[in-house]
Amino acid sequence: MVPGFTCAGSFAEFIAVPHADHNLTALPEGLDPALAAALGCRVTTAWHALTGRAALRPGEWLVIYGGGGIGMSALLLAKGLGAKIVVVDVVPEKLAEAARLGADVTLNAREADPAAAVRAATQGGADVAVEALGHPETTANALKSLRKLGRMVQVGMPAGAHLTMPIPMDAVYSGQLALFGTRGMPAWRYPSLLQFIEGAGLDLSPLVTCRVALSQASAELAAFDGPTPPGIAVITEFGA
Repeated sequence: MVPGFTCAGSFAEFIAVPHADHNLTALPEGLDPALAAALGCRVTTAWHALTGRAALRPGEWLVIYGGGGIGMSALLLAKGLGAKIVVVDVVPEKLAEAARLGADVTLNAREADPAAAVRAATQGGADVAVEALGHPETTANALKSLRKLGRMVQVGMPAGAHLTMPIPMDAVYSGQLALFGTRGMPAWRYPSLLQFIEGAGLDLSPLVTCRVALSQASAELAAFDGPTPPGIAVITEFGA
């Protein structure tokens, strides 16, 4: 059972946690609770996508389509892993934040063909692509951004009209590409993530840019209908 998906368990002052051995993990002492909350479904998902699925290696080029919570988490983790990173988005503020956080290249998809721009910037294409939006256009561009034998991870969750997507199979065929699906992160991988964050001295605090009350959760969710500012909001106040 996954709280918040297959059973009740999100945006509440108290929740019941079934199967605690699978759904709870010990956190390092001193970890800011707001940052610990931000790990879920962003840092954890990005960590599993990069290391458990695509096996990103030091020195490889990674292209990230989407500068939201997962995209920025993937950026910070990939920097810690020693990768070179391209971030593609359409919101200038998110691209500026990606550059501030260490992206080697940032590209506005509204200004040029993003796949061609990625191949030019990486001198042949990225080794790994992360699609962090769940849109047909970005999924196709992520595949077209890869060099031969590249690996692409579909992190963005297809929903609604995007449940079925057209795939540029010519790029997959001619490039001998690997396409991975991923969802969240299995609980047994938490220790590897927490050890990596501590061992690499990784500062994930830039992810949390807003702290709100539980009463403001609906407004924060509604904001996802349009472009959102960089960073994520974390609920830290639960009183009336």
